[in-house]
Amino acid sequence: QVQLVESGGGLVQAGDSLRLSCVASGRTFSSYTMGWFRQAPGKEREFVLAISWTGGRTSSADSVKGRFTISRDNAKNTVYLQMNSLKPEDTAIYYCAAKMYGLGDLVYEYDYWGQGTQVTVSS
Repeated sequence: QVQLVESGGGLVQAGDSLRLSCVASGRTFSSYTMGWFRQAPGKEREFVLAISWTGGRTSSADSVKGRFTISRDNAKNTVYLQMNSLKPEDTAIYYCAAKMYGLGDLVYEYDYWGQGTQVTVSS
């Protein structure tokens, strides 16, 4: 089992930056691919970014390329989502997730999920 706890969400203005953190506990964090997803009101959960267990490979949704980056610190059991140039359409609950074996951008591929942190971007 892996327990995931997100933090760092909040209310910001368009153009601002925000960094989300996700701390993992339980089984070996460094063995897992980590992903960030988000879900806006009335919409399905969607992929944002993922990072391999070594941190050497990442995958990004087109909607956030050039604005959001993902990183991890295996010594701290933590994955980060750096969000720059935020837009109102980035408003959503952001979820951290973990999976084994390779990068993935589909919700069903991920085995463990955090409870989410709200990000609200005002115009």
